[in-house]
Amino acid sequence: MFGKAPIKLFSCRGSQHLAGMIADKLGIELGKSSVNEFSDGEFQPCFDESVRGCMVFIVQSTNPPAENLLELLLMIDAAKRASAYKVIAVIPYYGFARQDRKDRPRVSIGSKLTADLLSTAGVDRVITMDLHADQIQGFFNVPVDHLFGSSIFAPYIEKLHLPNLTVSAPDMGGSKRANAYSRYLQSEMVLCYKLRKKPNVVEEMSIIGEVEGRNIVIIDDMVDTAGTLVLAATMMKERGAESIRAFATHPILSGNAVERIHESVIEELVVSDSVPFKNTSDKIKVLSIADIFAKTIQAVTMNLSISTNFVF
Repeated sequence: MFGKAPIKLFSCRGSQHLAGMIADKLGIELGKSSVNEFSDGEFQPCFDESVRGCMVFIVQSTNPPAENLLELLLMIDAAKRASAYKVIAVIPYYGFARQDRKDRPRVSIGSKLTADLLSTAGVDRVITMDLHADQIQGFFNVPVDHLFGSSIFAPYIEKLHLPNLTVSAPDMGGSKRANAYSRYLQSEMVLCYKLRKKPNVVEEMSIIGEVEGRNIVIIDDMVDTAGTLVLAATMMKERGAESIRAFATHPILSGNAVERIHESVIEELVVSDSVPFKNTSDKIKVLSIADIFAKTIQAVTMNLSISTNFVF
């Protein structure tokens, strides 16, 4: 117990490893829960211990398949119906975040719908990291603690002691994030401009800025197919970049993305453990975010500021 109400930490099936590490950092046992499955694929999560009067933290990234999101919603509903004092969703990777606006006619805004579903299920607070767009916080009517991967990436970059360091964003949408890294690391910055005609397919790309003779660090919130990342790295290398490294908080790495990274000119891809994935490449390094989430959970339970956890 850190605050007035006892806290309990649970995990859905998609984030058990990370949840276990967070529990270890907090010095508590991971709560007992189970999932009953029916022969047709329907499932029913269940708490195997009392949560009455407790602050219940449920850890689950909502990456595909959609069952990850549904399981989190069912767990929140179960906690509310079991008289939990507060229910806090710990969502290291907030899925459907790329659907944050109507970028063409007759499409949904999936990230807003997801926020509505979580609110309807009864969530009292959300803790997440590196949303695809900062404004997604405004889709919620409950407090959102938005953490940043820079807490683990910036110190790692500093330890590399790279001369002629240049920070890059793989697209214009990541310019704000790249600019924050650039100012903190006191480095130059270059941008990539890409044109898509359909999801996950880049039609064309151009580099804005000088890369010749420089050690490039590409910063992004997620890496999915790795197509954009590899294309940007290849173009920079052709323009004379000395070395290219990439940092992405959420390693979606769908399809043959890992193989694409391994065969690319990228020297190293550093990611967090927000999403479990099968790593078969020695180019990919995983840094844990368990410590920053544990510190944030502790701060939330004690009504303390979480800003001290941020590097910038």
